Amino acid sequence: MEARAQARYVRVSPRKARMVIDLVRGKSVVQAKEILKFTERDVAEIIEKVVDSAVANAERTIHVRPESLVIKTIFADEGPTLKRIRPRAKGSASPIRKRTCHITVIVAPREEA
Repeated sequence: MEARAQARYVRVSPRKARMVIDLVRGKSVVQAKEILKFTERDVAEIIEKVVDSAVANAERTIHVRPESLVIKTIFADEGPTLKRIRPRAKGSASPIRKRTCHITVIVAPREEA
């Protein structure tokens, strides 16, 4: 049995989110939260919230202790891109792409993962 949580439309590019996600993939929840606490990227705080939410879902639905959980799957998919325009020289313009992502965390008890 597993529990999942998802944060959608997070205003950070998926590439930057994946750099932090790769640090905690496959780790126990306690170890992952420790790593995220000391990671100096802003997205680490958002990922920690999603991990906390997945742990709370696991406690409520499958009645397991947080110490026995491990991050089974974690990934960042690309969300919609906000398209903006920056004025440039001689009356021209260049595009700005403000990327978003969807972060998904799936936790499971240690023996299942």
